[in-house]
Amino acid sequence: MANVLVVYYSAFGHVFQMAQAVAEGAGRESGNDVRIVRIPEMASPRNRTITLDKELPESDETVKELSGRFRLTDRYAKYEASLELQKEIPIATNDDLRWADGILWGFPTYYGSMPAQVKLFLEFAGELCIDGSLEGKPTGIFNSTASIHTGHEATILTSMVPLFHFGMIFVGLPYTENPEYLTADPIGCSPYGASTLAGPDSSLSPDQRELVMAARLGERVARVAAALQLYRKQKLL
Repeated sequence: MANVLVVYYSAFGHVFQMAQAVAEGAGRESGNDVRIVRIPEMASPRNRTITLDKELPESDETVKELSGRFRLTDRYAKYEASLELQKEIPIATNDDLRWADGILWGFPTYYGSMPAQVKLFLEFAGELCIDGSLEGKPTGIFNSTASIHTGHEATILTSMVPLFHFGMIFVGLPYTENPEYLTADPIGCSPYGASTLAGPDSSLSPDQRELVMAARLGERVARVAAALQLYRKQKLL
């Protein structure tokens, strides 16, 4: 069947939960080998946005207002707890990418694009772009964002670009298979990929419908990967 890699970066745990749903979907077909790996946090705390937010000067009235709205202290506690939960997940490597027949990428939305942690990981994978190791492998993206208007669709669209440079084949979430996102309810997901709304203060958990669609994305990429594997084997016969 197919080797399916779920590689993700998660600060507050929302993408981690989505990654688990994606992996569950990818493993539905008997014989698929599914591996979850994570992109690590920045080595230096001084490069972590959440740490910088925690240390904002409370004397500033604007900062006080923002701190109350976004519950920065609570967010920092959740951030530390989330990292603790993920510590047993293996760190992603270029060899993981080589192993995979299909790859799903998960990360939060930062200003309508992927986080620096993910961009740096892709830059360190440059040798795979040069030697074509990822060419022809199906891929999909899942993410999280604060609210419905803060970039979950834009992030997937902008993040497709480097994956095309690696030669990957992009897989989305079609309307006919995912009627859940055809709603006025404030939930994530779109034709571009799976997503979850974390809330401005990161206090929400993924909606069950978001997890269902995330699993479908994992299953869809795995199915395409298996079909391509079968095609390649038949060509060699």
